[in-house]
Amino acid sequence: MASYAYLRISTDAQDVNNQKHGILEYANRMGLVNLAFVEDAVSGTKKWRQRRLGLMLEDMVSGDVLIFAEVTRMARSTIQVLEILEYCMDKEITVHIAKQNMVLDGSMQAKIIATILGLAGEIEREFIRQRTKEALAARVAKGITLGRPKGKAARLKLDDKREDIEKYYKMGLSLREIGKLLNIASSTLSDYIKIKQLSR
Repeated sequence: MASYAYLRISTDAQDVNNQKHGILEYANRMGLVNLAFVEDAVSGTKKWRQRRLGLMLEDMVSGDVLIFAEVTRMARSTIQVLEILEYCMDKEITVHIAKQNMVLDGSMQAKIIATILGLAGEIEREFIRQRTKEALAARVAKGITLGRPKGKAARLKLDDKREDIEKYYKMGLSLREIGKLLNIASSTLSDYIKIKQLSR
């Protein structure tokens, strides 16, 4: 029997640490050892079969254990949550959800609980979308302009390096060479030169 912990991560390092901490605490309590952590840096809206989760589940066998920090880390919709659980139950993989302190096996009770949890998550996301929409509408009603200000930025990120850029550019160095010297991506450098209309 192998035990895996699936982390669907964002750019927020704190979020990753929270997931790991919750899973490890739960695993210790349940006597689950030698956890293999699998990190997946992808949006939960992407179908689970197209994520690392799908590949991992394909390799798992009967008797294996899979732990999620919470049900929302499985997927962002009730249908996907149920698909994952059905797949796991067909392969006799036991699913643990640490935050809810639950073990989801093949029982009807487990299916009912998973449905309720998935639906609750979907309803909460709909509430958040609605609140965001209302807040934006209120700002528009007050005459507040949304989005980035129009027009060119007064100061560009590479302005601090303009002197060196001009010097190397006039020396005949290629964009790639200048980029390496100043640690700038060639595409960013090219855009800057066009905007500032620098010449050799």
